[in-house]
Parts: sequence; C-alpha cells; structure tokens
Amino acid sequence: MAELPLDRPAGVLVKTTCVDFPGHLAGSFFLKGCNLRCPYCYNRELVIGFENISGLSKQQSDTLSTINELFAHLEKRQGILQGLVISGGEPLLNPYTPLIIKKARELGYLIKLDTNGTLPDELEALLNDKELRPDFIAMDIKTSPARYAKEICNSSSPFYEKSKYWEKKIKRCVDLAAAFPPEAREYRTVLVPPLVQKEDIKNMAEILPKDTSWQFAQFRNENCLNPAYNDILPYSDTEIEDLINYAKSFIKGATLR
Repeated sequence: MAELPLDRPAGVLVKTTCVDFPGHLAGSFFLKGCNLRCPYCYNRELVIGFENISGLSKQQSDTLSTINELFAHLEKRQGILQGLVISGGEPLLNPYTPLIIKKARELGYLIKLDTNGTLPDELEALLNDKELRPDFIAMDIKTSPARYAKEICNSSSPFYEKSKYWEKKIKRCVDLAAAFPPEAREYRTVLVPPLVQKEDIKNMAEILPKDTSWQFAQFRNENCLNPAYNDILPYSDTEIEDLINYAKSFIKGATLR
C-alpha cells in the first residue's frame, strides 16, 4: 500500500478548543469526506469537497490544513494541549485517521473520536485495535432511526430508502459506544425543527443508554447543505427548554451545549 501524502490539504485544523473534548484543552481536526448528506449540515465543504463548490474564494480554500501542518501543531503544543479531537466529515472513512491517532498518541495526546454512527464495522475495527482505540467517543444521533433512510442518507447510496438497514447500523454503533464508561462517551443531536420533535426524541432515547451524556445543540440556518434549510427558523429558547426537559424525562444527562 502506497504511503499517504502528508503535504496535501486534508482537513480543517482548530488549534485550540475548550468545548470539543469534555474536561480537556484540545485541538480539533475536521477531515474531509462523509457518507451522509444531512440537509442541515453547515460543514458542506468537508462533506462534498471544496473543489465542488462554485465561487469558492482562495481564502476559503486556504482554510484546509495538511497532515504535516497538523503534526507540526501537535508537536508545538505538546505539554499544553491535552487532547486531539478527530472529527469530520466522517473520520472512520478517512485513511488518514489511523495515522493521526498513532502520531498523536506518540506525542502523549488523549484521543476523542467524533462519528456519525452509521459505520459499525469500521467503528468496531478501530475499537478492537489497542493502538487506535480512542479515549473518548462522541456519536451523532440525528433523528428517529427510521427517518435516516429518506432524510439523512446519501441518495446515491444503494441502501437509500432502506429504513431497516440504517436502523440496524445506528443501533449497533450506539451499543459499541455504550461499551465505553459513561464519562468517556456522549451522544449528540442538533435540534433541527423538521427532524427533531418530541416523537423523535422519544424514539432516539429508546436506544440510548440511560446513564449517558446526551448533548443537544441549536440548529444554525446558514450555509446548509440543502439550501431550503437556510429558510427554516431555529427553535425558540422556550421551545428548546421544553424539548430538553422532555429528553431529561428519559435520560437525565440530556443537556443543551
């Protein structure tokens, strides 16, 4: 297998974050590429590729960093940062992920993996590898599992509209993440009005571990992958409070991040 080039733009580097890795000062690296097409996603450049967006400015394309730049940053901040968040896109699809984990571990960093929760085979392989197993895992759960097929997955997938296929994938990923201690895992949901209503919260809660941290985030109606979602009004503060309290009735660790 040919060595991966380390000098090509590979993702977006966030040099320091206090919020992405619970309890740790960290850096984050958002890798390109994703198997889903969430209509509300605002990281559209990472999902469909910067080269596929018309009118992209040089300044925007320059926001991508190489793996060499990431490694240089980790070496420079060694002893200051405690962890590295590997996100996306979907890092389980990216061939750079194992390389990044190994290098960061050599430098003494804790690893947090963000995943969209639809790739159980890839996730299990990573978790079963002592060199690659992350210290913390965060899994997205986007809406009722039965709704993924038509509203979340990529229409070019051969499994488009096959609800049971996606439900099994999501449940298996939930269970894999649940094997981590409660303090080393979380599930995350964006409060998108068409996709996350009380019935969806109930459906999601039914498959999540009851002792988990369930982190909700406000929907941002800007730069959405599906432009129609830019016209959707986010939930009001009152509506959000009601939804979070409803989620707490199932899982006490539900909260708004």
